Amino acid sequence: MPSRHIVIIDWLSLHGALCAAIRPEKGAMSHPDIFFDVLIFLLAAVVVVPALRFLRSSPVLGYLAAGILVGPHGLAIIQESENASTLAEFGVVFLLFMIGLELSVARLRTLGRYVFGLGSAQVLVSALLIGGVALTLGFGGEEAAIIGGGLALSSTAFVLQLLIERGERATHFGNVSFAILLLQDIAIVPLLMLLMLFEQGSDSFFTAMSLAALKAAAALAVVVVVGRIVLRPVYRIVAGSRSSELFVATTLLVVLGTGWLMSLVGVSMALGAFLAGLLLAETEFRHQVEADIRPFRGILLGLFFMTVGMSIDIILIANELALITVLLLGLMLGKTIVTAALCRIFGVRPVDSLRTGLILSQGGEFGFILFITAGGFGLLPAATTQILLATISLSMAITPFMAFLGGKISARYAAKGEKAADGPEIIEEMLHDHILIVGFGRVGQTVANVLSAAGLPYVALDMDSARIRECRTKGIPVYYGDAARFEILDAVGTKNARSVVVTLDQPITADRVVSAVQALFPGLPIYARARDLPHSRRLKAEGVTEAVPETLEASLQLGVIVATAMGISADEVTGIIQTFRQEDYESVEEIE
Repeated sequence: MPSRHIVIIDWLSLHGALCAAIRPEKGAMSHPDIFFDVLIFLLAAVVVVPALRFLRSSPVLGYLAAGILVGPHGLAIIQESENASTLAEFGVVFLLFMIGLELSVARLRTLGRYVFGLGSAQVLVSALLIGGVALTLGFGGEEAAIIGGGLALSSTAFVLQLLIERGERATHFGNVSFAILLLQDIAIVPLLMLLMLFEQGSDSFFTAMSLAALKAAAALAVVVVVGRIVLRPVYRIVAGSRSSELFVATTLLVVLGTGWLMSLVGVSMALGAFLAGLLLAETEFRHQVEADIRPFRGILLGLFFMTVGMSIDIILIANELALITVLLLGLMLGKTIVTAALCRIFGVRPVDSLRTGLILSQGGEFGFILFITAGGFGLLPAATTQILLATISLSMAITPFMAFLGGKISARYAAKGEKAADGPEIIEEMLHDHILIVGFGRVGQTVANVLSAAGLPYVALDMDSARIRECRTKGIPVYYGDAARFEILDAVGTKNARSVVVTLDQPITADRVVSAVQALFPGLPIYARARDLPHSRRLKAEGVTEAVPETLEASLQLGVIVATAMGISADEVTGIIQTFRQEDYESVEEIE
């Protein structure tokens, strides 16, 4: 027998022996199987995900690659994914819960026109066009609806990560992209309901849509009633116990309990969790709930993406590479054109429209969920599901290049047609109910990032032309102008603003701006950065809503760090600091 054959046989024998040694025998102990699968998943994630992060790629691609590596089409360490899939379903449950938690009335009101107008148009037009192409290729009506709806969605996790890493989350196009993504996240709810109705054999597409809308409306009505009567009082009692463990347990009970109750009436657990998020979105406990749930969501959602990777058949993809390439180019080019055109119709400037189209051109994680669920229901052929999953995965991999291309186009556009103006500029229509930031140095930029992360639109004024030029290149809404002049304040829509934030580091200049705003727009809330305690008191005496002395705030924060390091409890330190602030800093009066 040739030596190479002996080597192969020896390797196969060794591989089989190792698998037999490390995997518990079936029948001897049934539960350890799931622990073995989870351990393999965690090991693969620990190795693969950091490697892709080092290459500045998304963790989503890392989880997909890890799943391919350990799955039946890779090293075949895990032959079946049923155990892990059970846990992965909880990742989807927590993801939908977090989306519901994001949908506060304030956020939707701020971006309402772009969420429900532009976002709805993008999903509907893209889904209809993609579904129409699917029909011409010979797919049935239900299959075309699923394919159109799934590919119309983009990747929220991927795009937001790119925007934050590139410092573009606070830009005009970043806010527009976020608004569209928010509507896409909402759209997965009726799409999943539609799948369930298709699986149950509804008579027609329109019948299924009507039933889905009625069921969603009924569920929302129940949520509103139950949330106002039960949930807030329960959380107040739990919060009063000051037990972090009890708070987390209550949140898990709400998420999983709501999902389970909804599943009893024919609604999936994921949709039930979405409704649970809506329950908590308007409560004062929302931020603590979000912080507690985030680790569960991250781990379990990563497990979901790894199970997706396990289901990807590399051999089939290699055999259909030409078709997948055509679909990939058609998807990304088509979505770029559709999204950019719709943005222009809604008044977004050309360069921001193009950048939004480019960065939202990929498929998304909800496409994975939709297609895998449809495949499990038998609504899509297995080969079609594989091709769609591969197309989404490759489109995600190309997205960083699309973001880079959009940045280059924006920079060239700014260099040719954009410059710091020497007079007032008219601000875009979307900046009604916005916040005006006067001064865009380090403090102003930090305030802007916080507002942007909270979904609040802003516009800034500054007098540093070099800084403005750099910001405008990135698409950040910063304009040149003296905020103490009426024509400048009028041009940036101060009469439509919700408040003004003065972050200037020169007390005399800050006083001039405060006086001008108060004289021209009486009653408008003003929040100001003060140099020190006397300056803070002077601004408050002039009618400023709140003035924060930066030197004392820095001292208080340093005190928090030192006291905490010395073993003082976080609650006690927080109480001490709050006392200083409530007493208007009298306890830290400076010694002259």
